[in-house]
Amino acid sequence: MSEINYDGKVAIITGAGAGLGKTYALEFAKRGAKVVVNDLGGSRDGSGADTRAADQVVDEIKAAGGEAAPNYDSVATKEGGENIVKTAVDNFGKVDIIVNNAGILRDKSIVKMSKDEWDLVLAVHLNGAFFVTQPAFKLMKENAYGRIINTASGAGLYGNFGQANYAAAKMGLVGLMHSVHTEGAKYNIKCNTIAPIAASRLTEDVMPPEIFTKLDPKFVTPLVLFLASEENQDSGMIFNCAAGWFSRSAIMCGTGTFIGDGQRDIAVEEVRDAWNQVTSLDDIKVLNNVNDSFGYLAKLFQ
Repeated sequence: MSEINYDGKVAIITGAGAGLGKTYALEFAKRGAKVVVNDLGGSRDGSGADTRAADQVVDEIKAAGGEAAPNYDSVATKEGGENIVKTAVDNFGKVDIIVNNAGILRDKSIVKMSKDEWDLVLAVHLNGAFFVTQPAFKLMKENAYGRIINTASGAGLYGNFGQANYAAAKMGLVGLMHSVHTEGAKYNIKCNTIAPIAASRLTEDVMPPEIFTKLDPKFVTPLVLFLASEENQDSGMIFNCAAGWFSRSAIMCGTGTFIGDGQRDIAVEEVRDAWNQVTSLDDIKVLNNVNDSFGYLAKLFQ
């Protein structure tokens, strides 16, 4: 079996001071990548800061013979994202790989959630991925190469009680992925999204202990590393991953039904009477971009 390595590649891992991010950083470095270990060192709710989180991972990489540089900026600001990318360029000359992994939780039921709790979670998860990706994307275009992995969640794909902010941010990352995938296609920039379930400080009191102990982050890492490799040629895809289980999710569209001819008015009763056809998923297809949805309208212009 030929071995995948990252010799000559530079990877940025956000939120790499613990959990999934740490596991990614160590494995990328072990396989030859030069790694920027970004971590603000804050608590699970985003408060506080501690440089030791990133430093300890960098020290571990260097002790094993790898190359790494720490970064302590918050992803939640434009300046922070730019500084993270600058750390990669200043230390290693370029950026090839980004894993947008940083995250926090501020869980509340929707009626109790404050504006600050909403804003901060979106700032870290969604804005943070954009603020790091944007400056790196410019460099990737110049080098005609890039691999970007966003981190969504089952809460974003399928919903979860008490996590409206987190779910909205995580589904937003899917939309960001689709646009980066589309804009990066001709520059050999691939962007995919994972929805992992893994033991971490974000999930330690959310899952039953007997399940938590079986969800080692190391079982997610192989998927991330493959998506970040030169061998991977797929882009714009969403992957579930947990405990060695890997599967693909996709946004799909049913064929639906036509009411009227695109000119006459349509009555609400006609929608009601056609509801079973409107909601049917008996015949579905994956949409790779917004233009694919226009294909269903083609018959109106024939």
